[in-house]
Amino acid sequence: MIKLSGRPWLLIVTIGLGTLLNPLNSSMISVAVTRLQHEFELTFADASWLISVFYIASAAAQPVMGKLSDMFGPKRLFLSGLVLVAVTSLLAPFSPNFQWLLVYRALQAIGSSTLFPSGMSMIRTSITKGQGKALAALSVFASTSAAFGPSIAGFLIDSWNWPAIFLINLPFIILSFVLAIFVLPEKGQGKVELSRIDFMGMGLFTTGTVCLILFLLSLANEIKWWALPVALAAFTGFYYYEKRQQEPFIDLVSLKSNVPVTWIYIQFMTINLIYYCYFFGLPTFLQQVRHYSGKETGLIMLAMAGVGVMISPIAGRWIDQNGSKPPLLSGAVTLFIGTALLLTLHETSPLWWLLIIMAVLGVSNGFNKISMQTALYDHVKPEETGSASGLFQTSRYFGSILSTCLLGIVFTGHMDIQHLHNMAVICLIFCLAVFILAVRHPKKRQSTSV
Repeated sequence: MIKLSGRPWLLIVTIGLGTLLNPLNSSMISVAVTRLQHEFELTFADASWLISVFYIASAAAQPVMGKLSDMFGPKRLFLSGLVLVAVTSLLAPFSPNFQWLLVYRALQAIGSSTLFPSGMSMIRTSITKGQGKALAALSVFASTSAAFGPSIAGFLIDSWNWPAIFLINLPFIILSFVLAIFVLPEKGQGKVELSRIDFMGMGLFTTGTVCLILFLLSLANEIKWWALPVALAAFTGFYYYEKRQQEPFIDLVSLKSNVPVTWIYIQFMTINLIYYCYFFGLPTFLQQVRHYSGKETGLIMLAMAGVGVMISPIAGRWIDQNGSKPPLLSGAVTLFIGTALLLTLHETSPLWWLLIIMAVLGVSNGFNKISMQTALYDHVKPEETGSASGLFQTSRYFGSILSTCLLGIVFTGHMDIQHLHNMAVICLIFCLAVFILAVRHPKKRQSTSV
């Protein structure tokens, strides 16, 4: 192993090349959906499972990966995750049908979900000075790959077709894997206690989520009534089962005891429901209604994702000076304005007007993302940061999943400007909820002893 003394950046780069895979693959699919619809002869509701299954698998896998990292060693888990992503990225282009492609997407999500918790574990134990800067640098890999994912996908699809969005993972994987062998620190394997993994909780949560999606997506056509009681039964069983577990998949007891944190999770879930409606819905609109190519669509999407990345540092400085509430309110207001402006968009609207609307939505995302995270840490004890962060990610995943359900319902059938307006009207209702939650948020930071 290479000694890290004086070269912590090498560790950060090694881990960063791995951790960017999850946000990259979750965002690249947004531009590929239209091409995959044609390839496998799918409705938008069917194709939306490519998005949903990735987030369902990530939501189920990520909370337990920290425990597996302790049991098997973070380096071993990191390398295993890279191998799984590599294998699925190689197999996905040769999927014989849509169902196999969904399986590979789920396995890809599970593999990439191992990389962040194991990487964080190694950074915390190996970098003692400037750890905050190291973690910030790691977040740059994730946020940048998510922002540029649609643009990368657009160029790849136009040049080589949809399989390229899977094969593009291989250079990152190979470089990260080779560096990981020599750079990542060896940490002794802990005691393997699979009983610590709440498999029953994971199963009930996944069953409830899948059945809920099946029910919601069926609302536009033949309703699958059976899916609703199964989902309710699974979530009810999940609630009562989790209350009795010492190491639950989701700590519902702590959620119940800390009401402000619960509202933060709900607010963040709602924000992501709205944002991902646009992040995944606008590429479909641009390609199927405005008839832009994949490359052009990817570049246009930079107006939203790129602006969000640029706003984040400004939001961070504002939070340091005035706390979380001002940027939370700004994020809620700009999200409402951007959504309302979508109703002014018509078939003949110029591209520059669409870019302005997307930029406004990007500004809201830049404010919301970082202010929600700091608002969370204002209300949790330092020793609860890890579990709170895990639930924070789960709320993001669940909001993303619900967004695909909404898109699947609204975009079923013929896609036109009216469908986009229908989505915007529904999202305006959720925007109002986000604004109310932002207004009721305490003005000043709360003590971490709460």
